[in-house]
Amino acid sequence: MWFGCLGVINMQDIFIIGVGMTPFGRMLDVDLKTMTRQATDAALSDAGIEKSDLNAAYFANVSQGHMERQHMIRGEIALRSMGIGGIPVINVENACASGSSAFNSAVNFVKAGQGDVALAIGAEKMYSRDRDLMFSVFDSGWDVSTRDETVARLTKMGEGVDVPDGTMSNKPYSVFMDVYAAFSRFHMKRFGTTRAQLAAVAAKNHNHSIHNPQSQYRNGYTVEEVLAAPPIAYPLTLPMCAPISDGAAAAVICNRSALARLGLDARRAVRVLASVVQSGSDREPEEVDRHVSALAAKRAYEIAGVGPEDVSVAEVHDATAMGEIIQVENLGFCAFGDGGPISARGETRIGGRIPVNPSGGLESKGHPIGATGLGQIYELVSQLRGEAGPRQVADARIAIAENGGGIHGIEEAVACITVLGR
Repeated sequence: MWFGCLGVINMQDIFIIGVGMTPFGRMLDVDLKTMTRQATDAALSDAGIEKSDLNAAYFANVSQGHMERQHMIRGEIALRSMGIGGIPVINVENACASGSSAFNSAVNFVKAGQGDVALAIGAEKMYSRDRDLMFSVFDSGWDVSTRDETVARLTKMGEGVDVPDGTMSNKPYSVFMDVYAAFSRFHMKRFGTTRAQLAAVAAKNHNHSIHNPQSQYRNGYTVEEVLAAPPIAYPLTLPMCAPISDGAAAAVICNRSALARLGLDARRAVRVLASVVQSGSDREPEEVDRHVSALAAKRAYEIAGVGPEDVSVAEVHDATAMGEIIQVENLGFCAFGDGGPISARGETRIGGRIPVNPSGGLESKGHPIGATGLGQIYELVSQLRGEAGPRQVADARIAIAENGGGIHGIEEAVACITVLGR
């Protein structure tokens, strides 16, 4: 077992008793309230409880204010429409880490004894026929007052890597693809990471996604097909990048007394071993060991009393294939700089040393940003229960999720790490 200098902090017995998830994808004719109801009903049914058993709800959403001008009380409106009211409803916005942040808040609500059953729900309605509106959702994912300085800082990270002609898209795309392109070029320059290694990550995730009926994309790719796909921002091609998505996911959290009081089957309950939310700090690009996700993962391992060598399966925030390479390093599955080589060797495939993103990840499963973190938790609960079907990781006992949000400086503004176990 692996322990840090801060020692082990024991978490009370907190459990996930139900999870639910809609398909992720482009659903122009399904509104946010409907997706919220579908994911919440599925989670309550999975838990075997009623809406009246909930003591609180934490609702994660990022884009509804931008897309629909519903800037306030989003959770109260969406949940009341399905008959959930009279309890605390807290709205959570933490960029792409909103779902995991809502989960963390629900865990802490139960842990603090304010109630013994809480709902975390993330829902996002992002896809629109108005492409300018849709892609501009991401424009405030960094400090809007220092946009030019941020672009210059990120561009500098990638200096020294030539951008071949024809490798930048002339179609609209999220500004975060330029961010990840800068991260990619830095990693290539610093560690020798290759486009083929990035393509190996994307091909692996798309092939995992074939077996996930809730994924946005279920088409397999070879490494060669990923490399030959349309460019987005060098070195990234289209299959290496997460799409715009609609969708919702939910989890029901309780303590041990609620398991007994409600007469629930403890054999299907999954323990929350750690839930950490951490914001970033100023660092130099070369200080990779001080990345916000690496520091948050260290805290989470200490709290859970486990180490990276104990993890059976992981879901990480692969907004691009480069994201997965960075995060497997931050989670301690390999040395810094080795994320590309272990991916190319197949160590992160189902059946490999440490399966990563068996769901298909954000690249293929989809990325409805407020729901993404809870979608990861849905997958890991399914894996730990042995209910993941053809994408099941054998003998999964410990699972970890990494979910990042926004950009501040040269890294994510916030990182959420969740460790689960049977």
